[in-house]
This record gives sequence, C-alpha cells and structure tokens, in this order.
Amino acid sequence: MTAHCFTYGSLMWADIMARVCGREFAGEPASLAGHARRPVRGQDYPGLCAAPGGLVPGRLYRDVDAQAWARLDAFEGEEYERVDVLVVLPDGRTLPAQVYRFRAAFADRLLPGDWDAEAFAREGRERFIARYAGFGVLAPR
Repeated sequence: MTAHCFTYGSLMWADIMARVCGREFAGEPASLAGHARRPVRGQDYPGLCAAPGGLVPGRLYRDVDAQAWARLDAFEGEEYERVDVLVVLPDGRTLPAQVYRFRAAFADRLLPGDWDAEAFAREGRERFIARYAGFGVLAPR
C-alpha cells in the first residue's frame, strides 16, 4: 500500500527525504491549511500543530511505499504522530496525504512564530545532516 506524504520541514529537501527513505520520490509543491509549523526548542527542524486560519507551504511526495513509511516512522520518533490530511496543490486541487504532526504531549517544546525554511537552508541544513548522519541506516520500529 502506498500513500502520499506531505512534508513541511527538513524532508522538503529531496536529498534528505531520499536518505531517510532509502530511495527517491518525486516531489511537488503543496500546502496544508489549518496548521502552522513552529520552531522546536533546540532543534533545526519544525513541528506541525493545528492552527485555525494557518497555511503551511511544503512538498508532497507521491506514492510513498510501506518500507519508506517504516523508515520515516523511525526517523520522526516519538515526538510526532502520522495523521491523514488533505493538501492543496498549486492548481487548487486537493489530495489526501499523511503528515507527521507534533504530538500534544510535547507541545511545550514548540516555540512561537513560524519556522524559517530559508534560515534552515542557509544555516541549519548541513548541521542537521551532520547531526542525523545515521538516518540512512534507520531500522523500522
């Protein structure tokens, strides 16, 4: 079984997504309404939370297979839960997808304001890759 995966943080970068999944997936721009992506205290990556009126830009990867989902689950860890959402494509069409949302139990780690994707690309990306150098050999949980 496959499902589409909406990403809004480090996994928007195709090379990071491929390293986590063990293979490449075609990606395209998409957005998710009713949510916000917040900085996570002490980390370069964001957390997604419900936010009425919010709109999160991101990248949609289509037809992610079960093996890749198992690796993604291991990568995301206990802070995140995988949930079903509807994402909007640039042409206005909607598609069902799954996304990793920050669990309410860890919400105190989310900082106010929006996560800065440009700052991640500029400053955090290489640090993130170095910190998670082992994610290419993740074992499914």
